[in-house]
Amino acid sequence: MKSKNLAFSILFIATCLNASAQDNSPYSRYGLGNQAPTTNVANRGMGGIAAAYNDVYTVNYANPSSYAFFQSNQEANSKKLNSGRVTFNIGADAIGRTLTDQKAQAKFTSTNIVFSHVMMGVPLRKNWGMAFGLRPLTSIYYKIQDNGPKFDPHSGKLIDSTNTLYEGQGGVYLGSVGTGVKFKTGKSQYLSLGVNAGYMFGSKDYNSRISFINDSIRYASGNFESKLGIKGFYFDAGMQYHFKANDKIFVGVGAYGNWKQKINTNNNSVSETYSYSSDAGYVSIDTAYHNSNDKGSLIYPSSVTAGISIQKANIEGNEAGWLIGADFTRNNWNKFRLNGERDLAIKSNWQAKFGAEFRPAAKKSYLSSTLYRVGFYTGPDYIYAKQTEIPVYGVTAGVGLPLFNYNMQARYQASMINLGFEYVKRGNKSNILSENLYRLSVGFSLTDLWFIGKTKYFED
Repeated sequence: MKSKNLAFSILFIATCLNASAQDNSPYSRYGLGNQAPTTNVANRGMGGIAAAYNDVYTVNYANPSSYAFFQSNQEANSKKLNSGRVTFNIGADAIGRTLTDQKAQAKFTSTNIVFSHVMMGVPLRKNWGMAFGLRPLTSIYYKIQDNGPKFDPHSGKLIDSTNTLYEGQGGVYLGSVGTGVKFKTGKSQYLSLGVNAGYMFGSKDYNSRISFINDSIRYASGNFESKLGIKGFYFDAGMQYHFKANDKIFVGVGAYGNWKQKINTNNNSVSETYSYSSDAGYVSIDTAYHNSNDKGSLIYPSSVTAGISIQKANIEGNEAGWLIGADFTRNNWNKFRLNGERDLAIKSNWQAKFGAEFRPAAKKSYLSSTLYRVGFYTGPDYIYAKQTEIPVYGVTAGVGLPLFNYNMQARYQASMINLGFEYVKRGNKSNILSENLYRLSVGFSLTDLWFIGKTKYFED
């Protein structure tokens, strides 16, 4: 019960702080916003590798074929499941961001705490499992103030000096359920296939508030706002192939991705004049244009990731074990369309990821039970502001901290806290803005054996 309370406390705190914390990323105004991490906290510590990864204590929602590897025990001489290990993962991210304006040589900082994911994995039969949960795909939050002269876009003549405030917020979430099944293809060789079905939902709320600065004439301020609702079904799939190279070395290859999909949109826009007071806030004066419930669609582009892992197991715990892996991702953002229009501020991109995990040989010390992870990734951002590529570099590290269980009434439970740290460099001197991002991810994993058959019950 203490473990469950801790897990739900993480979700509650992250949800509450997300409502009050502040973030500011001007690049999030393009496309669908800043992309959230696509993997569990355990995988993030290893640079985000996930194509060939599976673990009974982790829901690898990036590749649904991994669901087939959830722990399950079959009854003797029967296909019935005697017991299975249910896995519950939940996480939150603390983010610190530093923006550098290359032209003004000025820096701006912001912090935020956000919900990362909540997922549950359940074995259904031997070599067959499912998982379901909720996670963010993108986030939008920016606030930019621009003071200076405003020119007529047609004649080029000066209109007046203005104060313009650009604001945006929103993001896209995905609720999903998936299943994976595993087949034995030879001695110590397994092929697993999986699929996720989900519902994508979210919003993009952009507005520009313009106020004229004039000593002799008083102008009404103008507001131009657009609210885009996003909702629709989403599907992805994956596969993994694992084989035993020798007595201690296991090799895995995997791939996952989604195909191009059509997602429904609903747009509301308004152009109006307004006044502002500290008591009433923004108050509309006169509406020049209003359009509501305008149905449309966006084309969410295809993406594919392939990777490999090599692992030395420490099954008996008397010697150290390790895992190394690499993934390569290709995202076809050139195919993204919003109401049939291409967004020139985004572009197809790629990402290469490398990571490793080390498991010490079992000893009496707590540190020998801890998992240690490192990783690295690189590749251009999908955002292509001002027709300029934005390079991205990330360095990661993480640990898996087991929580020992001394409760005999819950002796089948096994819990772990995963910590992941990322330093991300986004942009360089060729870009208008560059970002330094620090992300501390906290993930809680609770597992327990489910529907145990033929169990002896103990009485006090």
